Amino acid sequence: MSNPVESGAWDPVWEETFRSRAWGKYPPEHVVRFVARSFSGVVDRSKIRLLEIGCGPGANVWFMAREGFSVSGIDGSPSAIHLAEQRLAEEDLRADLRAGDFTQLPWPDESFDAVVENVSLYSNPTSAVERAIDEVYRVLRPGAPFLSSFFSEKTWGFGTGEMVEPDGFTNLREGPLALTSFCLFLRRERVPELFRQFIDIDVESTSRTLDSERHLLEQLVIICRKPG
Repeated sequence: MSNPVESGAWDPVWEETFRSRAWGKYPPEHVVRFVARSFSGVVDRSKIRLLEIGCGPGANVWFMAREGFSVSGIDGSPSAIHLAEQRLAEEDLRADLRAGDFTQLPWPDESFDAVVENVSLYSNPTSAVERAIDEVYRVLRPGAPFLSSFFSEKTWGFGTGEMVEPDGFTNLREGPLALTSFCLFLRRERVPELFRQFIDIDVESTSRTLDSERHLLEQLVIICRKPG
């Protein structure tokens, strides 16, 4: 895949990251809460199809599969997909996992009852993010919810690299995202335009401090719904 700053939908530096060290073992609270609130009244969870784009080594896929849902996941890193498959196999869990491009999802229209994306799109330029969100819209069933999460401009490291596009930087010199080659930070005021196809757009934030409260890491958590 070519440089994501130019055209792709995944930063290839993550293949080396997932191949060389542990990353993301447990699901974040906002993903757990989203799934619980969306499907708390469902009796037969196996009939609910959930998709995660940017599933990495499978923390969220593992959680959703353990909860009894029919789960699919996609990531640009073959090593991450392999790790996710290994983790599921250890507990005799199943999921449809693919190594591939977010902007060309390999599932038919209206396949899923919900889609989750947790700080994976941020490592792509706006043009690729928009194409990926278009694909999410396509594979969601009418009325189905979508959770997306981006690092905000308040996150440590913002502005310390080389600006490629508004709020998009390569070679960050500081902060927890310095290992990646491209980072797109999301300002709250950009959310309505980026998620313009969706309705009931709700934006919350979650944050934590680093280095004895000297620095901040903030995520915007966007929950919206496909009309229907």
